[in-house]
Amino acid sequence: MNAKNHDFDLIIVGAGPAGFACAYQLRNQDLKIAIIDQATFPRDKICGDALSADVVNQLYRMDQSLGEKFESFAQKIDSHGVRFVAPNHSFLDINYQNPNHGNAAGYISKRIDFDHFLFHQIKNQSNIEVFQSEKVLDIRRNAEGIELKTDKRQLIARMMIGADGAHSIVNRKLGSIKVEKDHYCAGIRQYFEGVTGFHANQHIELHFYKELLPGYFWIFPLPNGQANVGLGMLSSEVSKKKIDLKKALSDLIQSKPDLKERFKNAKALEKPQGFGLPIGSKKRPISGDRFLLLGDAASLIDPFTGEGIGNALRSGRIASEYIFKAFKNQNFTADYLRKYDQMVYHKMWNELRISRRIQMLLRYPKLFNFVVNRANKNSSVRTLLTSMLDNVDLKKELVKPKFYLKLFFGG
Repeated sequence: MNAKNHDFDLIIVGAGPAGFACAYQLRNQDLKIAIIDQATFPRDKICGDALSADVVNQLYRMDQSLGEKFESFAQKIDSHGVRFVAPNHSFLDINYQNPNHGNAAGYISKRIDFDHFLFHQIKNQSNIEVFQSEKVLDIRRNAEGIELKTDKRQLIARMMIGADGAHSIVNRKLGSIKVEKDHYCAGIRQYFEGVTGFHANQHIELHFYKELLPGYFWIFPLPNGQANVGLGMLSSEVSKKKIDLKKALSDLIQSKPDLKERFKNAKALEKPQGFGLPIGSKKRPISGDRFLLLGDAASLIDPFTGEGIGNALRSGRIASEYIFKAFKNQNFTADYLRKYDQMVYHKMWNELRISRRIQMLLRYPKLFNFVVNRANKNSSVRTLLTSMLDNVDLKKELVKPKFYLKLFFGG
């Protein structure tokens, strides 16, 4: 499988969770791999910083020792649940169910720390060469392979992986995913210290204020008494309502009575940072001749929660299987690699589709208020909603009219 007239067998653009997972799974294969990232680690990644149970599970699926290393990783805190705040300001606390590994079903860790932890696991692998602080300027495909030009060098490989995020140059040069405002979210994040009023079990908080729907405002506790605060909205809504996200974030903190009290002694640690989230609310082609797209570059972010790390890791893990097969069979054609698309959507589409429908239900604030009020009064409803967090089949019930009819009539 070794490269002959190529510098590398495989070039992975992007060293975040998706690129990491792909490289890690191929670390013991007879493949010469290059990873190129425009930043130098440790580096920040604008994100909510919450790590779901699926993130932990993906690490364990890749390697038991990797999961165990993460469990002992110090730069994180346990999170044992989520608080949903309805448009009428009533709230519902839901505890995560028992984790499959470790002491918590969820964690929160700054991406500068979590991504550096992942990066540390691959940077010294014998078949992997890492190029940091190199910006990819151009990518061209020919009959022999794919040529890549950075601001420092030119390389050619048999195959390329786009794990370079929402603004992927691999997708731009080789793929066909376009930004569609109704399938894209705009987000903004700001770190604070001194925010008060967190749940004792460090629940993450999702506040569904009427003016943001179908988006939400979030507050996530962080290590060292800090907090990740932000909001995300569909780009189509931002455009239609002409919303300035930075101003909206500041206005919410200063005007909402429940927030104003909690932030009265808080200190902002940075200016608001904007970012884009290409959500997985429609199927798209995520492969082609000699390339695969992973994670955010493949638009695999959950439409309802905005969470993308678990799917990034999963897509990298799945991609490694099809990369190995492609080299084994010396077949890098679009037709052959389309099997990757099929497997990704086989594993993820059901949940992505349901999450999109739940996102659309958020356009009806009275419905959200009703569900939260019923759950607070009825332990059976609360138990059902808890189970829905991790069970896709149960989550389907949320998009069926009969679920709300049962709630209305006390079923």
